[in-house]
Amino acid sequence: MAKILMYTTPYCPYCMRARQYLDKKEIAYDEIDVSNNPELRKEMIEKSGGYTVPQIFINEKPIGGCDEMFELAHEGELEDMLNS
Repeated sequence: MAKILMYTTPYCPYCMRARQYLDKKEIAYDEIDVSNNPELRKEMIEKSGGYTVPQIFINEKPIGGCDEMFELAHEGELEDMLNS
């Protein structure tokens, strides 16, 4: 099974949607809260190139945020990535 990592904040609605989707699908993920840690936010930006949360990684590959994850799911690509 793929390893999923999300950089998030507790109050971000897109982070909440991403968590809800993964929880509903019973997909395990690790989460890093960047809300009060500028160093972790800097790490997120360097790794993903994105400034907004969530930033989602599958097997250390950045896929973008919540909208991009839903687009991958809609196209059937997310399932392939999770099973690789």
